[in-house]
Amino acid sequence: MFWNDSAWGWDGWLAMSLMMVFWLAVAGLAVWAVIRLTVRDHAASTTVVNPRAILDQRLASGEIDSEEYAHLRRVIDGRSVDQAPPVQGTRG
Repeated sequence: MFWNDSAWGWDGWLAMSLMMVFWLAVAGLAVWAVIRLTVRDHAASTTVVNPRAILDQRLASGEIDSEEYAHLRRVIDGRSVDQAPPVQGTRG
């Protein structure tokens, strides 16, 4: 039943080594997946949102009217709030 006085041959050591490599690869893959998912979520939550895009969304959703939109747009663009909007070119 026990050949070779129950000593392992080269095939037993090879099988054990391959099993250890397999489980180390599985553990490494799991660690990589957790890190990859964590980094992706962290990067997505720290993205900078364009203030103009937020203003456009608020107008589109009806949260603000066109007058408030124009006022806030001038503020975002850095123009004076008291300053009238620039006049478009007139044709004569």
